[in-house]
Amino acid sequence: MSLFSMPFVDSGVDTALHGVAAVVMVLSVAAAAFGFWKIHEMPINKAHKEQHHQIGLITALTWIGFIWHWVWVIAVMVAFVDGEKALRRIRDVWREKEPNIEQVTTTEEKNNA
Repeated sequence: MSLFSMPFVDSGVDTALHGVAAVVMVLSVAAAAFGFWKIHEMPINKAHKEQHHQIGLITALTWIGFIWHWVWVIAVMVAFVDGEKALRRIRDVWREKEPNIEQVTTTEEKNNA
C-alpha cells in the first residue's frame, strides 16, 4: 500500500459509507430543527398550561419571533412572568412606610452596647 492510495475508494464500501454519512447528516439536521421548534414553542405551551390571559399575544409574538428573534424573548417574558403579581409587588414597594431613622439608630445603639 502506498502513501497516495485511499482506502474504500472505488468499492462498494465507499458507496455504503456515503449513504451512512448522508443519513446521519439528514437525521442531525432534522433533530436540530425539531429541537429548535420545541424550544421556540415553549412560550405558547407555558401560556396554555397556565391558562394565561394573553395567549393570543404570546402566540403572535412567538410566530413573529421566527423572523425577529428579540420578539421571541418578549414572548418568553410575557409567558413566564405573572404580570398581575409583579404589579402588586411593585405597588406594595411604593406603599411601604419608610422606617423612622431615629428609632433604628437607637435600637442599633442598644444592641451594640
